[in-house]
Amino acid sequence: MKPAAAYSESSIQVLKGLDPVKERPGMYTRTDSPTHICQEVIDNAADEALGGFATRIDVEIHADGSLSVRDNGRGIPTGLHPVEQIPVVELVFTQLHAGGKFDKKSGGGAYAFSGGLHGVGVSVTNALSSRLEVTVKRDGQVSRIVFADGYVVEPLAQIGKCAVRDTGTEVRVYPNPKYFESPTYSIPELERLLRAKAVLLQGVTVSLTRHVKGQPAHPITQTWHYPQGLQSYLADLLENAQEAVPVFAAENYISGNDDDFRAGEGAAFALTWLEEGSCANESYVNLIPTPLGGTHEAGLKQAAFNAVNNFIAHHNLLPRGVKINSDDVFSRAAFVLSARVLDPQFQGQTKDKLTNRDALKLVSTVCSDPLELWLNQNTEIGKKIADLAIKQAQARMRSVKKIEKKKGSGVAVLPGKLTDCESEDIRENELFLVEGDSAGGSAKLARDKSYQAILPLRGKVLNSFEVHRDQLFGNAEIHDISVAIGVDPHGADDDVDLGGLRYGKIAILSDADVDGSHIQVLLLTLFYRHFPKLVANGHIYVAQPPLFRVDVNAQGKSKPARKFYALDEAELNAILERLKQENVRETAYSISRFKGLGEMNPDQLKDTTLHPDTRRLLQVRIPEHMAGDTENVFLKLMGKGEAAARRAWMEAEGDKADLDV
Repeated sequence: MKPAAAYSESSIQVLKGLDPVKERPGMYTRTDSPTHICQEVIDNAADEALGGFATRIDVEIHADGSLSVRDNGRGIPTGLHPVEQIPVVELVFTQLHAGGKFDKKSGGGAYAFSGGLHGVGVSVTNALSSRLEVTVKRDGQVSRIVFADGYVVEPLAQIGKCAVRDTGTEVRVYPNPKYFESPTYSIPELERLLRAKAVLLQGVTVSLTRHVKGQPAHPITQTWHYPQGLQSYLADLLENAQEAVPVFAAENYISGNDDDFRAGEGAAFALTWLEEGSCANESYVNLIPTPLGGTHEAGLKQAAFNAVNNFIAHHNLLPRGVKINSDDVFSRAAFVLSARVLDPQFQGQTKDKLTNRDALKLVSTVCSDPLELWLNQNTEIGKKIADLAIKQAQARMRSVKKIEKKKGSGVAVLPGKLTDCESEDIRENELFLVEGDSAGGSAKLARDKSYQAILPLRGKVLNSFEVHRDQLFGNAEIHDISVAIGVDPHGADDDVDLGGLRYGKIAILSDADVDGSHIQVLLLTLFYRHFPKLVANGHIYVAQPPLFRVDVNAQGKSKPARKFYALDEAELNAILERLKQENVRETAYSISRFKGLGEMNPDQLKDTTLHPDTRRLLQVRIPEHMAGDTENVFLKLMGKGEAAARRAWMEAEGDKADLDV
């Protein structure tokens, strides 16, 4: 057996400078090709154009495999950094988290709106390049610095002079092939990126030049210039699609003082709806493409839903029984979105997805008004979009209904033995979640089969308070409940579809004892945590079966035998007090206690718990001002790590409970 290596103080390594990037490049960029590290350089040039300092961005792929990016912006500063005392151009290419994009909120930063805050972009490019050359035109001087493997090999030096107004930066990158699966650039990706930059930067000309191997004298050049911006770009994307309505384009940015957002933040967008075909929708944040979308796309989706939904409501276009959601409105939408956010936060350094929570509210706020105004000014267009959304909602509801019926009738899917009702009107349909098979049998005989359904539950349901939604269906009882009611588990902030709901009332029916109360709490935890919209919309109820029965003998012909049911001892005492006032002797009545629902015959269960005229059914509601207190109580009672808090609470409050065990 090979002896283990020694573990001592010298075993600990500290990665300095750009070494972390070289050690784990996949943490900082995509490693399928060098396209992304070059994109970082393009983004820097685009940030200059976004600030209004550059009118051209030229990208060139050379025959030797290198790529250069040239702009006519201000040029990277070449003077010494006041703190680090090295040239700034050297600093930004050799130090992680060094850049001019951090100081945003003070208003004094070099870039008010830029693609990144990470500050690791071009330094990552440098780390993963065998050679990198930077040429800067600034203040009438032409300066040059050269790096190899992230280190300076040719210090910054003046190599010539230029006109004072002739400014800009040229970066030539030689990607190191050992860090990438393929050494070739993704031309389609570069084309999409550069074309989008031209679209989003109106008035800026963007070009891509490629030198074909063996034919250096005959390069291929593509140039993009979109003076009309997003509208013409979306029209190009919709080349093979059939539009239902004309493209609508607008931009709206925050001006002046705003409580929630900073001046200059906002969005520009072009939007339409399609009859047929599809469109590769695109979104950007400060010119950075976000292929995985993010919160800014969610904001546009919300704005479109609000505008269309308000239009439908205003013109009374919604058919009876149909309810549209945001997916119905947005599923056939085609869009290009360019958001401007002061401090963008992305999912990972590759910046594929925006994660700022406030970006959703921002984009929704600035896009809603232009959309609503457009729809109301163009009523026929609005009605066409509304018709598309309504048809989509109807198709969805039909699909959900078919699926749920199939699920509800499948014995293998529902081992809990759902006994369904005949009606399909959810306004009157009721589902009783009954504790135990024996009680379930009595409930089936006692119910009104036209509108009441029974789902017996075996044993106690899982405590789902800290169970992840993805793991819920591992529990058979919870799976059966979800399938039976026709709604998937969801969160409080989710845009959940309740179109498949099969019952207007979902009632918990358990024994009137301690175990029954426990089952009640477990089910309430399930609905509170994983079906909050059902609670919020008033669909959840708790049935209250009686604990006692008082049988009073007949007293002559005028007073036949009677039966009284009591929920608890307090009600029992009130009944006995009433009989005493009626001068009924103690020997003339008997008191019996139900040990559980299984002891009740169907007639008793019907009279006390199921019949609408005689039952007690409590609706579960959470007042808005008690939302925080409710969360704390559930956490204290059902949280796994709250044993100490539960004990303290029981010791403090235990004397207030009147338990019948």
